[in-house]
Amino acid sequence: MTLPTATYRIQFRNGMTFDRACALIPYLKTLGISHLYASPIFTAVSGSTHGYDVTDANDIDPALGGRAGFDRLTERLAAAGMGLILDIVPNHMAASPENGWWRDVLTFGRQSAYAGHFDIDWSEPLTLPQLGQNFEEALAAGELRLVLDETHGNFALAYFQTLLPLNPSSYGALANRLDDPVAIRMAEAAVTSGADFARALRDILFEGGDRAILRQKLEDVSSDHDFLRSLHEEQHWRLTHWKEAARHLSYRRFFEVTGLVGTRVEDPPVFDDLHRLVLELVRQGKVQGLRIDHVDGLAEPKAYLDRLRAAVGADIYIVVEKILGASEVLPESWPVAGTTGYEFIAALSELFIDAGGLRILDDAYRRLAGETADHEEGRRLARRQMVERNFAGETGRLTTIAAGIFPELDRAEIATALGALLIAFPVYRTYGDGGPLSWQDSAVLAVTASHVMAELDDRRALDHVLKLLEGRIDGDAAHEFRIRFQQLSGPVMAKATEDTLFYRYNRLLAANEVGGEPGKSPEGLDGFHRRMAERARLQPHGLSATATHDTKRGEDARARLYALSEGADVFAQAVARWREVNRPWLKDLPDGVAPEPNTEWMLYQALAGVWPEDFDRGQMGELRARFTEYAVKAVREAKTRTAWTEQDDAYEEAVTNYAAALLSPDNDAFLEDFESVLQPFIAAGYVNSLSQTLLKLTAPGIPDIYQGAEGFDFSLVDPDNRRPVDHEQLAAWLAEAGPIAKLQAAALKQRIVSIGLQLRRGHPALFSKGDYLPLKATGSRRDHLLAFARVHKGDFAIVAVPRMMFGWLDPGVLFAGPEFWEDTAIAVPSPLHGLKADLLTGKPIEPGGSISVAALLGSQPLGLISPT
Repeated sequence: MTLPTATYRIQFRNGMTFDRACALIPYLKTLGISHLYASPIFTAVSGSTHGYDVTDANDIDPALGGRAGFDRLTERLAAAGMGLILDIVPNHMAASPENGWWRDVLTFGRQSAYAGHFDIDWSEPLTLPQLGQNFEEALAAGELRLVLDETHGNFALAYFQTLLPLNPSSYGALANRLDDPVAIRMAEAAVTSGADFARALRDILFEGGDRAILRQKLEDVSSDHDFLRSLHEEQHWRLTHWKEAARHLSYRRFFEVTGLVGTRVEDPPVFDDLHRLVLELVRQGKVQGLRIDHVDGLAEPKAYLDRLRAAVGADIYIVVEKILGASEVLPESWPVAGTTGYEFIAALSELFIDAGGLRILDDAYRRLAGETADHEEGRRLARRQMVERNFAGETGRLTTIAAGIFPELDRAEIATALGALLIAFPVYRTYGDGGPLSWQDSAVLAVTASHVMAELDDRRALDHVLKLLEGRIDGDAAHEFRIRFQQLSGPVMAKATEDTLFYRYNRLLAANEVGGEPGKSPEGLDGFHRRMAERARLQPHGLSATATHDTKRGEDARARLYALSEGADVFAQAVARWREVNRPWLKDLPDGVAPEPNTEWMLYQALAGVWPEDFDRGQMGELRARFTEYAVKAVREAKTRTAWTEQDDAYEEAVTNYAAALLSPDNDAFLEDFESVLQPFIAAGYVNSLSQTLLKLTAPGIPDIYQGAEGFDFSLVDPDNRRPVDHEQLAAWLAEAGPIAKLQAAALKQRIVSIGLQLRRGHPALFSKGDYLPLKATGSRRDHLLAFARVHKGDFAIVAVPRMMFGWLDPGVLFAGPEFWEDTAIAVPSPLHGLKADLLTGKPIEPGGSISVAALLGSQPLGLISPT
């Protein structure tokens, strides 16, 4: 397998096309990138901003440039000696009539050639939760009407712009009602045309006849609500209120997104149909790697990965989007290089969050936020909400399956046991698919069961459910229960944690990151060394990320917010002042003041993370728009007083007005104090940014750079992190010569990326096979330094980065000076004693058993040392 040196994530759409990506290749090549890492490129719903709502997995989206544009991109990459990694989506597709397979299912129901491609419960008509009210109310409001879908040549029931194809067997009743010759011919063709249904109807429709008359007749019939109601009953689908999806849905969805339907990729024919183009591109040599989206959503991840590996061969680089829980490791049997790297971000939080300062923040936060400040209780409540409300339908389906297997058990007891297990589950899922559980999964179930037992009055239902999950009961129903439980526990965990708790528990937003554990105390230097040694052993070729399209904020915003734990008392006292200054913007509502203190605390942190160093009050409109949009998303995700499904307009308006007031040009008292307080946090954040960048480049794993984050990225959460990147400015910085001391901070970060990647390209074995060796620091400032070496045979590199630098930096200076480091030194083991040089400056390093940190970092922010 040819391993990437470094990947560069490109978010296609939103103006990024294949031709625009072609223009970036010279810059990326010079930067040191080996592989372009593309977001999904296959045809998605019209106007898609992300590409995960695929409508045709075997067509490259014309909106990006189509197959011709893709071929131009791959040819340019090959000419530059670079590869391409594709992000593919095997778990779900768009539940949209734009999806030809889904459209066929809507038309023919269980008889569709694609009925088995989607995870649908065919014991009832297919539920379509698209209405803004119930069916009868929508009917009475005139929101439903019969139309001629001239794009596809068929009759459809229209709900605003959505055209749902009618069951061919209902054409006869419609033709009789319309009394139109074209409609009659279409009804006759619907009975006899079989697989050629669509083509036959198009031929009839466009051969002749007055379509205008037919359209008018359809409009007239649409006013007959009794007829529309009866026609609706004849379809393979049923329109329902979108709010019903949480309680009842006949297909598996992606998390809570009813617009994304789960696929049955575990069936070989479905696998073949979904991967036809991907495998063709691999075999043609156009694709060198694959990123598997949401692998935990698959029924049988290992079987899928084995099948994929067999299809693409041993040389293709594969990583999976998998969030590892605390102490969880990637299954050894999976034929992949590793994950997409969220655990690397979690390791960085161990290093840059100060445990003592976190306790100070915790005290202040508890006084302000009350019950919300209890992390464990908050996690339990968020999971309970997911089980009992947001995923009530999925939980109910599991209960029904178990009740059918164990008729002697009370259904309510089964539901209680199931809910308790899902609430207590410590990882995203287990992976039993028919055989015995692995030791890791057995341990997970045992720990979970021990927690649940204390909560239940009667353990009988729990014991039976555990037998199903352990694979101790045979039969199709037992297998289905096991698979569906595993496909549900992940969404419950993700939505409860990442998309609920992380917006409720706001002690330190920097810790609220995908894969993170914000409630635990960081382990510091020892914790980071332990995690990296484990990473070198278990997945040395997985991606190391500091930002992705799914992270909660830009990597440099997070790096700055780490510093709040160092200056905890400063920040806590400042928040108290700011809340008082901005008290006039609070709004008294019937359910309490808005925003509440917990949300105020969150807003001040979020604003601190994205505050521009060169803040110009005359140009704050863009920042205010971004910040208020984030504020609304944050409170909806928190689901305490408003939510995406139950929006409280008065509350959201109060939060928006408060957030906007913080950035009002007239709010002088606040803005001056905020800007002043933030200066040492900005300085410390820059050092954290540079340190985490060098760590990503040199620690075990393959560095993944999110678009534009080779410079500074102070983004808020999606969609803010998909804003256009100024690659022209980045290219201009990269072309600059001169010493690092003369570079501005963002250009310095980019220079560090370039130097680090050139080192990796020149020493591939050192970073792909080399050991991770922690180096001991001595002296008075040893806790402010992380040092390690990568060692492979006779080759090595030494890395030294500062940490916990809040309050030690002069304005505008990214290093503390030799007087700060005093007697601090790095102990160098004998195999690394030879002549060395710092790659950032070219400065020689004296040979011997120690390196003076004052000499190394006294006039520069980082150290990257290699043999001369």
